[in-house]
Amino acid sequence: MTDANIRIPEEAKDRLAAIAAAEGLSLRAYLARLAQTLLTPAERVERAEEARAALKAWNGYAPTESEGQVLDSELDRRLARVTVL
Repeated sequence: MTDANIRIPEEAKDRLAAIAAAEGLSLRAYLARLAQTLLTPAERVERAEEARAALKAWNGYAPTESEGQVLDSELDRRLARVTVL
């Protein structure tokens, strides 16, 4: 296992440590688990492509790029509304 020094604000470190402790983990273990669960941008693109292929195979749904952008905008609008409420 390799050690790494990461500079982050003290408040961020304290918050991460509190979250880790609440889950019964050390900060090191929590960060390692977090790194294993987050997707890279390339992995997100791959998953999205897999989901589109699965939808097309399942029910023929295959939105165009412009339809996808409209749907993304609508999702963003709805998410923004929920976070404001």
